[in-house]
Amino acid sequence: MSLSELNSKIKFLLDENVKKRLLIFLDSEGYDVVTKPKGLSNGKLASFSKSKERVFVSNDNDFIKFDKEKIFSFIWLKIPQDREDSLIESFSKLLKEINSKDFKGKLIILYEDKFEISELE
Repeated sequence: MSLSELNSKIKFLLDENVKKRLLIFLDSEGYDVVTKPKGLSNGKLASFSKSKERVFVSNDNDFIKFDKEKIFSFIWLKIPQDREDSLIESFSKLLKEINSKDFKGKLIILYEDKFEISELE
């Protein structure tokens, strides 16, 4: 069974500040991944994440203030923007190690060499 079949229920919403290469990678692996038009408020992005059960991915730490009633799940990328290979490698490792049901209500901080998972407030 492929990585995407194991986690076929995970859906992603990528912030405008996330490298397009991550979108291409996730799409190529068979994940349901979308972006929204630039300029949407953080509140609207969080609300969309919650209503559509999409894991929100961003480089922006503003989203850590949203609780599990307002956002489905949040992956905060702490990988330098110019390290696209590292981003793909770290994200791939995260997807292999976390079950799809383990994303809901979680804050995941993704670094180049590790990730930390905690409950959203």
